[in-house]
Amino acid sequence: MRASTESTGPAFYAGHIDLLTDLLDGVRARGAVLYRAGMDRGWSIRIADGAPLMLVAVIEGHMWVLIDDAEPVRVGPGDVAIVSLRSPYTVADEPGIAPQLVALPGDRYTTPGGVDVTEKLQTGRRTASATPGADTTVVVYGTYQVAGDVDDRLLAALPDVLVVPAGEVPDWVVGRLEDEVVRDEPGQQLVLDRLLDLTLIVALRVWFARPGAPVPGWYRAQADAVVGQALTLIHENPAHPWTVTDLAAEAGVSRAWFARRFTELLGESPIRYLTGRRMAIAADRLRGTDSTIAGIAHEVGYADAFSFSAAFTRTAGVRPSDYRNAYRTGHIVES
Repeated sequence: MRASTESTGPAFYAGHIDLLTDLLDGVRARGAVLYRAGMDRGWSIRIADGAPLMLVAVIEGHMWVLIDDAEPVRVGPGDVAIVSLRSPYTVADEPGIAPQLVALPGDRYTTPGGVDVTEKLQTGRRTASATPGADTTVVVYGTYQVAGDVDDRLLAALPDVLVVPAGEVPDWVVGRLEDEVVRDEPGQQLVLDRLLDLTLIVALRVWFARPGAPVPGWYRAQADAVVGQALTLIHENPAHPWTVTDLAAEAGVSRAWFARRFTELLGESPIRYLTGRRMAIAADRLRGTDSTIAGIAHEVGYADAFSFSAAFTRTAGVRPSDYRNAYRTGHIVES
């Protein structure tokens, strides 16, 4: 099958910047947990690993995502589901089945009574253990273990569970993921990380383009002739000392009208959005480069490391140096 090409989102004004591409560029799996698993009928697993995001491609059979106090979500054969929820939830063959396993941080598993069964599950977890048939569920699943691997602005834009129907994510994407996950070759973790990124990006691109998708304000705002232009300016040159007056003048409207319109569409002020964009770039540089704090400060529009550090700490709740160290040691959970 091929991906759907219908309705590709808002009709952007000339010269727009694709904010979705800009946002998805921040997706970077690092040491992601990724497996192919097969389960016979009657299975149920409680997910309590605190991972910010899980992607599941159902190869055969079906599964349900069961979030406490919410309607169950069915994921059928060929569907791709993305779960963006740090609080515990359950995945199961059918609603109402008591969990037999609990998934915990660090790729550990216990019984509901707390008996560690991780070692027992290690062998063969990358190959389906069930016999193919009508009562079998086979899935490929991957989790982003570190919050910083996915931009917070993207996580905030996603529902707890979204399902991309079968056929809308090209077969070759999921097929390549399924093929590679069972290999054991040098550099395989890096290959799996990048394939998980690719599958996630393709699935989200398809989902955002679907008619009626509950997209965030910034996605709709790209089509606005005034606010869309301001978003382009901010994303193309976030280090520029933009003021509300400057952005309004560039858009050819009054300061008051511009500020009101921007806040109405995005749910936050222009300056708060600008700061968020700068901090997202800074977090990416802290994670992915060895640039100095002062260098990153200048790159995102701050005069010195002190003022940048104060702004970053206010936004992220942790100093830039501590954020970098925590990410590199795998200890960062919230950013």
